[in-house]
Amino acid sequence: MRDRLKVFGIDIIKGSVRSRSRRPVYALVRMEGQVIESESEVTMFRLFRMLNDEQPDILAVDSLQEIAADQHDLFFFLQALPPQTRLVQVTGGERKETLGKVAARYNISFNRFDPFAEARTTAQVAALGAGAEVIAFENESEIVVSRHRSPGKGGWSQNRYVRKIHGAVQLKGREIEMALIAAGLRYEKKETRAFGGCSRGAFRVFAKRDQIPVPTYRGADVQVRISGKRLERIRFRPLSGKSRYLIVGIDPGTTTAVAALDLDGNLLHLASSRQMNMGDVVESLYRVGKPLIIASDVQEMPYSVEKIRRAFSAVAYTPKQDVSVETKVDLTSSFQYGNDHERDALSAALDAYRQYRHKFQNLLKRIPPGHDLDEVRARVIRGQSLDQVIGDMNAVAPVPALDSPVVPVEVKHDEKVRVLDGMVKRLRTFVGELQEEVKEKDYEIQRLQARVRKIHTSQDARLAKDSELVKKDAIIQSLKKRLRKEERHTRNLSRRLVRIRQYAELSMDGEVLPLKVMEALTKEGLRRLIDDSAIDEGDIIYVTRLDGWGRSVVKDLGESRIKAVVTNATLLAECDPQLIPAFRELGVPLLSDKDTGVQVRGKRGLGAKEMFETALLQWQEEQAQHEREKKSELIEHIFKEYKSERGKEVRKSG
Repeated sequence: MRDRLKVFGIDIIKGSVRSRSRRPVYALVRMEGQVIESESEVTMFRLFRMLNDEQPDILAVDSLQEIAADQHDLFFFLQALPPQTRLVQVTGGERKETLGKVAARYNISFNRFDPFAEARTTAQVAALGAGAEVIAFENESEIVVSRHRSPGKGGWSQNRYVRKIHGAVQLKGREIEMALIAAGLRYEKKETRAFGGCSRGAFRVFAKRDQIPVPTYRGADVQVRISGKRLERIRFRPLSGKSRYLIVGIDPGTTTAVAALDLDGNLLHLASSRQMNMGDVVESLYRVGKPLIIASDVQEMPYSVEKIRRAFSAVAYTPKQDVSVETKVDLTSSFQYGNDHERDALSAALDAYRQYRHKFQNLLKRIPPGHDLDEVRARVIRGQSLDQVIGDMNAVAPVPALDSPVVPVEVKHDEKVRVLDGMVKRLRTFVGELQEEVKEKDYEIQRLQARVRKIHTSQDARLAKDSELVKKDAIIQSLKKRLRKEERHTRNLSRRLVRIRQYAELSMDGEVLPLKVMEALTKEGLRRLIDDSAIDEGDIIYVTRLDGWGRSVVKDLGESRIKAVVTNATLLAECDPQLIPAFRELGVPLLSDKDTGVQVRGKRGLGAKEMFETALLQWQEEQAQHEREKKSELIEHIFKEYKSERGKEVRKSG
């Protein structure tokens, strides 16, 4: 295992992963330790060749958009990386910042218009611990052993060929199983039995992909594919677990307010609450970072703020005299805050930052590139000289790998132990004070819970009554809706009854015949006619449109035993050639309005009785002639078939 970290830094030169015609080309910087070994221009294919050959510890990028168009592509990119190589986005994880800001944290400057300069900076800051590792797989992997070639249809030696392939798959599966057992990994195995061995074997291994002792393999007959179990979404893990140093301003009282800045004066946290005790303040600051300076806006630091300062062993800052309201407003004018307490806490932190700002700027000019500025500034504020800090940081050995030799104990170990012991004692005292506060809060909670139970008892009866009223209201609304539905149904039936009576009255007249009007010769038109005025045996139907007709609706009309269907003479002349034969086939008379003397107004129609009877008689005669022709054609067809069969029999007997 190598001692020095090997890092690949890349930045896109031209092209895009989203383009099919202009594939991306990258600037690649290879660095081992803090030494740049080479710089080159590579394609995606060439990059993966080099990654698989050299297997660096880190592949550093400033944006994931340069290597994958979406999350689906990113999963495939990570799957193709060597197991030992970590993908690091140096600009952060969920909350990103620019590469310039990240580089400035290590006092590194670069030309942002030069892809090789950006790739070089990306590799340098990743080697120094900046950024977040991209996590896409769970602590579970899958190994699939399968055939690398298809058996095919085969020939004389097909069985021997299939047995050879399946035997090779089974043998490879046993080798992988022995390797997993030797590595002490827990797994589940599933095999697909086939002629001569196995056609497929799958291992579900409860370990990360980089812990699998078996490589991906592709042979003549067998292939081995290793993949990790995907997470539901991409996660980010900070490459360095070190917390950021903070300048904290605290305003204690009935409403406690906390403000936290980084060492560059950027606001990271601002909150206030009436329920916030000192323990909550400590917990919220631990989540944000590590307090280096704790400040107050009054000349004498309050005791509660002093307790928090001792808990973190932070440097105290108080102004020479109490800060006036005008000064606080002027300090916080460029920030947004919710109340006066947040303003006071923020002004205390900003006053402390303003006090140390010139010192930070002077240090920035003297610190060599490649050093963590926050760490250097924190040590200087705690009392160390700049030369001592730089010397100690340059003398720090790299973090050993798992199989590296044990690092000897430092000379200053005892001194560190004494410092930590003192911190432990201060924390124990602070914990005792917090426990007393917890007892008081528990008593207050019990008192309030008793009061809440009393209030609940009085409210339960009222809520039960209200719920019963709500239930009754819902029943009333449901019945009203049902009533309105029945009223609409009744009105429709009344209108339908009126039309049926009018039709019956017209039927009693001997001079004219009433007709029921159907909008179109379709299923929908028939359904509307039935809903509107029903269809009875012997009714005469007038059809307004013939487009969209079908045999099924003609069949339904025939089954209703209507007397005839009447339509416009022009439409009948221009209709589909298959329409009239369909009516002939089902025996439904199809007449024109010109022959029957029909007149239609809206949904009512009247026809002359004598003309209708004459037209119907003519249609029936044509229908009889049609039936006779149909029967003669059938007899002729039967005769031809009989003649053909007899000819075949004669030829066979001859």
